[in-house]
Amino acid sequence: MKLRLALATSALLAIATSLLAQNAAPAAGPLTIEEAIQRALRRNVTLEADRFSPQIAKDQIDIAQSTYLPNFSFTTSRGLSRTAQDGTTIGTKVKTGDTRLSVSEVFETGTTASVSTKLDKTETSYTSAVNPAYNADLTVSLRQPLLAGAGLEVNRAPIKRARIGLERANLTYQAGVLDIIQRTENAYYALAYAREQREVVKFSLALADRLLDEAKTRRQTGVATDLDVLQAGVGVANARRSVLLAEQNVKDSEEALLALIGQFELDSALGAVSLPSAAPELPTFASSYNAAKLHQPDYLAAKMALDQLQLDARVAKSNRLPDVSVGGAVGFNSFPSTSNSSAIDSALGRDSTSWQLDLTVSVPWGQKADRARYRQALASLNQQEVNVRALEQNIEVQVRAAVRAVETNAESVKISAQARELSEKQYELEQARFTAGLSTSRRVLEAQNDLETAKVNELQSKVALRNSYTALYRLEGSALTRYGIALQ
Repeated sequence: MKLRLALATSALLAIATSLLAQNAAPAAGPLTIEEAIQRALRRNVTLEADRFSPQIAKDQIDIAQSTYLPNFSFTTSRGLSRTAQDGTTIGTKVKTGDTRLSVSEVFETGTTASVSTKLDKTETSYTSAVNPAYNADLTVSLRQPLLAGAGLEVNRAPIKRARIGLERANLTYQAGVLDIIQRTENAYYALAYAREQREVVKFSLALADRLLDEAKTRRQTGVATDLDVLQAGVGVANARRSVLLAEQNVKDSEEALLALIGQFELDSALGAVSLPSAAPELPTFASSYNAAKLHQPDYLAAKMALDQLQLDARVAKSNRLPDVSVGGAVGFNSFPSTSNSSAIDSALGRDSTSWQLDLTVSVPWGQKADRARYRQALASLNQQEVNVRALEQNIEVQVRAAVRAVETNAESVKISAQARELSEKQYELEQARFTAGLSTSRRVLEAQNDLETAKVNELQSKVALRNSYTALYRLEGSALTRYGIALQ
């Protein structure tokens, strides 16, 4: 009866498995680490947001350059005034019109140049020699600062600062890309570890089931006791719990990787992943440290921030000087004319001219604000210099630690492989002793647990080695070169 029930149950399970296999979605193809990184660079939501930063910085250059572009201005107005008639004077009505066109430009020397022209029209109700009367003028003016705000260096500083800002934004984006690459590598290796660990505990479950069956058979023959069967049953239960925990870890690891390489695709299937079989060459401190100082975007961005602060200090030094400027203007005016064209011709013919030179001096009392801003700029510059030196030291410390981590984990992989081989032989020996009646199920379970632990330790050491390489490559800033990635 029990045999028939077991056969029926097995048949139902086989049918259900077949139906599930038919309805299941096609399995995804293998996923390499290179493919995972490419997907992360295309679809990662954090990088999608970071891509706006370089564009924002690029537009800041246009904003800085716009200071030195011509500025056009056009104004026009119309007016009317009336006076009522009284006992001694007649009433009057005067219509006026004014149109002005000007263009001005600031040059990189600090010079401001402007050209303006104006056309007036006056029409009265009383008798006049010229009615309506048209007047035109043309004015050219220049103003040059002599102390504060004078010179190419000071006036080009905003543009240089904006260009450095664009380079910093690109480096910051590159640092974000390197962070995503590192996180993707770690998540990929974590998933590979979780899946291989699941296979290890599944194998342990199969061994526990076999041990339970053997214990039951041996009890029937009188070789084993009920305690042996109970111990084997507990071993099966513990193995099943380990499988459940491993399944949970696999699912968590899959979703962690999917969140990095896509957007809202947590139900997508991930193909097979695997740890690289061959490890790269062991690094040296000198080469890794030099690479970090040459290519690490965080360090390069910090040095560029130092360049920006140097520009700020030069501008602040100039602004603490008195505001002294010299200006000049030349005007060409027309005589009252009867038409627009004649007034303009009269002005261009320089029928009437005027000129002006002026000197302006403006000095705030004590210049406290400008002097304080200069001190702030120097303090910020000195602070950033210290920060750069501190960053250099941190890089040296981190690279040393990363190189040691690679060396240590490389040895750990060798040692854990030897430990796993020993555990395999010990388990085989204990299993043979149990079969021969020379051991107990408890000792077999202990050997089995030791074997599982040794296999997991070997996996952990391999993942730790890969993660240590990943951390070192992040410090070196070399991940883009290793994966052949060119940023736009």
